[in-house]
Amino acid sequence: DWTLDEQEAVAEDIAAKGEASPAYAKAKAAMDAETKFSVKLTNGKTLEYRIIGINHDDLADGSGKAGLTFLTTSTTISSRMNATRTNVGGWEKSELRAKMNSGEIWNLMPSDFQSKVKAVRKLTNNVGGSSANKDAAVTATADKLFLLSYSEIVPTSYWASSYPWTSSEGTQYEAFKGKVTENYSGNDCLKIGNYWWERSVRPYSSASFLNVDSYGDPSYNSYATNSYCVCPAFSF
Repeated sequence: DWTLDEQEAVAEDIAAKGEASPAYAKAKAAMDAETKFSVKLTNGKTLEYRIIGINHDDLADGSGKAGLTFLTTSTTISSRMNATRTNVGGWEKSELRAKMNSGEIWNLMPSDFQSKVKAVRKLTNNVGGSSANKDAAVTATADKLFLLSYSEIVPTSYWASSYPWTSSEGTQYEAFKGKVTENYSGNDCLKIGNYWWERSVRPYSSASFLNVDSYGDPSYNSYATNSYCVCPAFSF
């Protein structure tokens, strides 16, 4: 039942004090219980979200950690990744990232919400997913709204040996530990009743990005031109 202002205050206190913050235990309990918060978008629809990380993400300005990271759990927003069937340039160059950080999806967020979001540093294979890029290095982007990567969801990568970068796009969020155990099949805690995009490109493909399917399988993939749910993650 925290208001938006209280969510921000809790996040900043936890970022400053860590587990010594009086709010830390409450935030962890809310995360473990999958407590949902909500905000009314500028189009009148409601965005629901929950805590998935505590002191997990690095602030883009290098000043420390973001106290709380949240993930959308509603199917309010949908979009394609790109206008053509390509993942060349990865998340960094995608049409969807542009929409989420300054375009139409960012503009769905009310101004009091926008003012609280802190840009964080996200690691991604921003080259592409073809077999020629199996040893691609991950690079960092600064993002206000972002999609989760495959390695931020799963405990270990299904493609770790053949595509090492699939293990290097960030670490599994605390909310998924012990709950997301399958990296190539369904997980109940990832189900939202629809498919939702990840920012990771599909290994051995230059046309697709990964997504989580309706069974909660985070290894599913689709052409970049397909329209699926967008579940923005963000940090306060």
